[in-house]
Amino acid sequence: MAEILEIIMIVSFGVSWPMNVVKSYKARTTKGKSLAFLCLIFFGYIAGIASKLVNEAYMAAISEKWYVLFFYMLNFVMVGADLVMYVRNYRLDKKAAEAAKTEE
Repeated sequence: MAEILEIIMIVSFGVSWPMNVVKSYKARTTKGKSLAFLCLIFFGYIAGIASKLVNEAYMAAISEKWYVLFFYMLNFVMVGADLVMYVRNYRLDKKAAEAAKTEE
């Protein structure tokens, strides 16, 4: 039962992150985003992946339970993509602020 709940949690996050990345791409701004939050989530996924890799029982059954690690890694990539969008949007915000300054 614990495994099923973990999978539900990971899949729920997995559905949410691509939507968040698309929203970040379309927004073209960092307003309303928290870099600290993204970094904590990114670190959390690193810890989650590492916990699977160092768990001997999990690794012994990886051929049957590979999908759990797959979804952790997929979510990690999605959070990484959102971090990339944050950097892009930060640069766009900076460029817009500079353009607004020169117009004054």
